[in-house]
Order: sequence, then structure tokens, then C-alpha cells
Amino acid sequence: MSAGGPPGRPARLALLLAVVMAFFCSAASKDEARNQLLMREKMMRLGGRLVLGKQEELANARLMALKKAEMAQAMKTQKFPPSMHFFQAKNLIEKSEVFHILKKMPKGAALHVHDFSILSMDWLVKNVTYRPHCHFCFTPKGALQFKFAYPTPPTPRPAECSEWILLEKYRRGLQNVTEFDNSLLKNFTLMTENPEATYADQNAVWAKFEAIFFTISGLVYYAPVFRDYVFQALEEFYQDSVLYLELRAMLFPVYELNGMVHNREWSVKTYKEVACMFAKKHPGFIGIKIIYSDHRSKDVSLIMESVRTAMVLRALFPRMVAGFDLVGREDTGHSLYDYKEALMLPASHAVKLPYFFHAGETDWQGTSVDRNLLDALILNSTRIGHGFALSKHPAVWADSWKKDIPIEVCPISNQVLKLVSDLRNHPAAVLMATGYPMVISSDDPALFGAKGLSYDFYEAFMGIGGMVADLRTLKQLAMNSIKYSALLDMEKKVAMKTWEESWNKFVADLARRPN
Repeated sequence: MSAGGPPGRPARLALLLAVVMAFFCSAASKDEARNQLLMREKMMRLGGRLVLGKQEELANARLMALKKAEMAQAMKTQKFPPSMHFFQAKNLIEKSEVFHILKKMPKGAALHVHDFSILSMDWLVKNVTYRPHCHFCFTPKGALQFKFAYPTPPTPRPAECSEWILLEKYRRGLQNVTEFDNSLLKNFTLMTENPEATYADQNAVWAKFEAIFFTISGLVYYAPVFRDYVFQALEEFYQDSVLYLELRAMLFPVYELNGMVHNREWSVKTYKEVACMFAKKHPGFIGIKIIYSDHRSKDVSLIMESVRTAMVLRALFPRMVAGFDLVGREDTGHSLYDYKEALMLPASHAVKLPYFFHAGETDWQGTSVDRNLLDALILNSTRIGHGFALSKHPAVWADSWKKDIPIEVCPISNQVLKLVSDLRNHPAAVLMATGYPMVISSDDPALFGAKGLSYDFYEAFMGIGGMVADLRTLKQLAMNSIKYSALLDMEKKVAMKTWEESWNKFVADLARRPN
């Protein structure tokens, strides 16, 4: 016992020290366990296993500083673009520093886009409708129809359309041409100031969506416009740092001024010619492929014929025609199971016809439409378009992952077509967090008032990926777009090398960006 000290003090001190040590050791072990969990989750995420180089780490720090600042500001103002309807968020997105970086980022390929909804509709209004010999009429329901002809198109039946009016002459009689052109633009896009009121439900927005294709068809299927449209669309995507596209194309007949109509083979050849001409003028551009498509509203016999056509086209153009898909609204169209007889035709003839099915673009769980995901898997779909319902199907999820079948995520399309309102709640957030293979695409950007891929990448990076998505996520998504493309192995190597060169330059520029 120490002199002057109370008896038992050393024992009490030792006990207190043991308690304190136990507390800190326990806290430390809890922190270690927490950090280990965070690290495991980080590794599981899409791109989580990528190792960034020194310059990439510096670029990532610059990017994430901007992202965190924008997120913090959004938390204060409660104005976060991915949580808002795209039509109302677009102006905010365009002011974002992160968005401007994403526009410059080499994004690889656009694998889920539809042929005549990929070029800004301004071009159709300001260029195409001002060309000579453009006529228009109104259907009994008030929809616009266009036709190029000289001197005039054949007189339509009253049940189909009003008398044809020469657009050039009609504009000369207007007091306010700009107002008329703006009204045309409203007919060519879904954009509206109050989308919730304008499109009360999915039926309303899909009705307008499909009406737009009817309206613009007479413009885009005029042969000179067809060629120019493809070239200008490639230009718009190229300027958005996209080096390759795969177009879902229904290959409707393309017509000349004298009324002559071209067949599908002519259309595929023209796509190929335009893409080759574009590639010669634009270094680094890889090209395009066509996924021949038909509408899922048709009966089985017609789809049987379309599958045969796809087989013929792929045999004639093996480097150009990638495969076959069914397009149109899943909720009101036939299921893949309905078409099983037609879709099993290639296999029964020992012909390889790759499929790229739209599947699971629905929020009605347990329906025949929802089960398109099962049949897409069974039919060995190369990729799954949208796959919005995939997280509700654990067996399909597991098996498609084993088969390395990616989903094509189109955030803005899913929101505008009213599958999800707040993109933070998009099902792809779960898939991204677990590392499921996916690509980001833009579906029908022109109809949504978007361009290229950057807007969808922004929504995926900020909304679906949340605060944890970083440069690794973006890099993996870009590489996935080449990996899961329909390019041949040698073509993929060339594309990946071209992309890597652009990526390294982008990273270097971003790393040099001041804080």
C-alpha cells in the first residue's frame, strides 16, 4: 500500500484502465468491421474492382469534389435533378459542372437507340420542313402527316387525310412563321412545361410517344432526308463523345420524290454507305450496326415473316445486321412467349440469329409482360433492353448474370414514360450496387429533348449511382458498352484501343483542372 493513499486504489485504477481499454478496443473493432463492410460493398459495385492510375486518381478527386458540392447544394435547396422530371430538370442539368465534364468524357458506344428518334428535332423543323416539295395534311384526329412529292402527292382519301398543302406556300401566307415552327416542334417531341398534368398516366404519354413516329415518318423516310438524317445523327453523337452506335431499325420503305419505293436491302446499304462516309471524315469513329426490329403489336404470322427477313438480312450483311428485336410498348403488346414459335424458327433451321430483346420495361409484376424477362433469358438474348423489372426476378437475375447478359439502362426514357419518377429509386441502383453488367443508353433522346448520351450518363451517375459512384463506375460503363456490343472480337480490340486513347486524354485534362 502506498503511503497516504486510500486502501485498494491501485486495484480500482487497474479495473478502470481495463474497462477503458475494453471500450476503446471494442470501438476500434467496430470501426474496423464497419470499414471492412464499406470496402466489401465498394468492391462489389460496378467498376469497384478497377484500379485507377495516379492520373485517374487525381481526375477522380476533381470530379468527386464537384459531385459532392452539387449533392450538398441539392440537399440544401431540395432541387436535385434526378429526383425531378427531366423536362423540368434539363435546365438545371445544363448548368452542372459535372454534366459538362460528362459531355467531354469518352462514353464508348450507344447500344440502345432507335433509328429516327436520335437527332434533335430542331433539325427536322428548321432544315427538313424547309426543303422544296414538302407537303402536309391533317388526319381526321388532327395529327400531322408529311410527304415529299412533285408536283403533289396522290390525293388522299378523306378518311385518311385532308388535302395536301405545300408547306413552302403555306409559310408564305403566315404572319408569324416562328410561332408555326414552334408548334411543329411541339408535335415532334414529348416536351412540355407541366409533364405531370399533360401526361396523367402511361397511356397518355405512350399515345403521344407513338403518334410522334407517325407524324415524322413522311419526313425521315424521304430518301435524301434519310441519308442526311443518319449523317447528322452520327454527328450529334460523335460530338457527345460516342464512337459507335447500334440502331434498332424497323426498316420501313424509303421513298423518292417521284414515289418510287426502296426495299430493306437498299436501306441497310445506305446505312452502311453513310456510316463509312462519316468515319472517313471523323477520326476515331468506329461505325454502326443495325438491329432489325418489328412491332410487338403484330400477330404471330407477321412476326414469323419478320424473323425470316432478319435471317436473310443477316446473311446478306453479316457485318452490318447484328440481329433482331421486338419494339413497342410491352404492357399492351404481345409477350415473347406469344411469339415463341416465330422466335424459335432460326434454331430449328440451325441458323444463328442473335436477339436483343426489350424485356421487363414494366412495373406490373407477375404479368405475362413481366415474364418477358424469363423468355429473353431462355431465348439467349444477347442483351436485355431496359430490364427494368429484373430485380424482381431473382432466378433470372442470377442466371442472366452467369450468362453475362447485360441490361441496357435508359434512365430518362424510364422516367418520361412513367415507370419511375425519382431516379434515385430506379431498380438499376440495386443492380449497380451489386456489380450486375449494364450499359447506359438514351433510347429516344430526340423525343425527350435530350442529345447523345450525356444526359442519361448524368442521371445514372448522380441519381442511380448516388454519392458512391465515381470515375470507376463511369469507366466501367464506357468499357462495358464496347465489351457488350455486337462488334466482332477484332473490331472490339480496335474500338477499345481508340476509346483508351480518348480516355487517357480526357483523364489528363480533368486531372489538370484547378480545384
